[in-house]
Amino acid sequence: MNLNSLRHIYFLGLGGIGMSSIARYFNRRGVRISGYDKTPSPLTDALRNEGMQIHFEDRPQDLPEGIDLVVYTPAIPATHGEFRMLMNSGIPMHKRSEVLARITESHYNVAVAGTHGKTTTSALLAHLLVSSGIPTTAFLGGICLNYDSNFIDTGNQVMVEEADEYDRSFLQLRPDIGIVGSLDADHLDIYGSRRAMLDAYACFAQAVRGHGPLLLSDGIAAADRTQLSAGCPAILNVEDFGLDAGAHRARILGTSPRLTAFEYISKIYHIKDLTLALPGQHNVRNATAAIAVALQLGADPEQIRRALASFRGIQRRLQWRLDTPAKVLIDDYAHHPEELRAVIRACREMYPQRKLTGIFQPHLYTRTRDFMDEFARVLESLDQVVLVELYPARELPLPGIDSGTLFEKIRHSAKWLTDLEHLPGLMRNMDLDVVMTLGAGDLDTRIGEMVEVMNEQITRSNRDLDSIK
Repeated sequence: MNLNSLRHIYFLGLGGIGMSSIARYFNRRGVRISGYDKTPSPLTDALRNEGMQIHFEDRPQDLPEGIDLVVYTPAIPATHGEFRMLMNSGIPMHKRSEVLARITESHYNVAVAGTHGKTTTSALLAHLLVSSGIPTTAFLGGICLNYDSNFIDTGNQVMVEEADEYDRSFLQLRPDIGIVGSLDADHLDIYGSRRAMLDAYACFAQAVRGHGPLLLSDGIAAADRTQLSAGCPAILNVEDFGLDAGAHRARILGTSPRLTAFEYISKIYHIKDLTLALPGQHNVRNATAAIAVALQLGADPEQIRRALASFRGIQRRLQWRLDTPAKVLIDDYAHHPEELRAVIRACREMYPQRKLTGIFQPHLYTRTRDFMDEFARVLESLDQVVLVELYPARELPLPGIDSGTLFEKIRHSAKWLTDLEHLPGLMRNMDLDVVMTLGAGDLDTRIGEMVEVMNEQITRSNRDLDSIK
């Protein structure tokens, strides 16, 4: 696969967050981009505005001519008509992970792995590097608000990419620096067991080139850290980062709803007066890893301080959609029990005296099955719980696994089960204060209606107060 000779690439799943960043990379280099996706979205609208051709019907007879390469996502089913025709066409076909590996392998690159935190960490790192004048290309798993994109391209001195563990995709990569932020079990439909998942992460660790380093979060259990580093080359530097003792650590100095103050400490650097407009200890950990790598790659501490303060965050990662004294709506992509625990904890720290309502959309039948009890226990920590119907994504239904099953397991006196259509109506009759929308499905498509409902409640409350006066 000679990337420099490509003239027309066809993407099966072009609107996916990982696929579209690669499409943007080639589009910026003058390659014609076309493709299929299941549904329109703001992202597909943006891709069209950038000159890419995209359609939303599976019509093999309408495939364009002159395709040099097909890039596809594992989420495309084998029964998909275009996929089947292209498989028999003789046109080279590669998974997204294989193409990302080919792009990055000839450059100095940093791969960010882990069950949680990949998008925030990689976006933070890319922003620190770009703000420090270091030519950087970044492939992100979310829309970074500073750049309104999941792709950053200011040069290729350094490449930053998310190392996605789904389908063992990250084992294609050969990073010069590796980061592993967490090792909670996930994608057990792929791995079968947590042990097998850890074995895959160990292979990722072994793929780090040269001296590395490989940065491991202090939140990873000691036994898991040992397993990861056991097979690594003797010359590879394995370093810890986080909030406790380690090569790179942060000390939190204060928090507010919109700001976390901390300082960074290593053997070489002590950077004081750092501020991050992201709440939660987990985000301070993410920032610590990003700072450590940025310093190694030549960023100046003062540039890092300014860049951190200017970081605006990621779409659907603790993103405020409504922020008034009376009511708050925060949207987050959390779709794993540990992610839910982290964001709920962050909101409790920001709003300790207020009523917290979580609206959760389970994502994938297999994940809901594998973590049913854990989801129930975490959701019980909310003051009010609303479940909407499960978002299946690429999966077919599993008998007995749905939002209703999870709903029955939640031991809570204030819980509701609904669907997206009836959610706004339900909310109109609820006592809402601080609301979190949670999940990796399509719950965010109703954010506008939710904001409208909450604003109506504010108006009604103000009117009632005026009438009393």
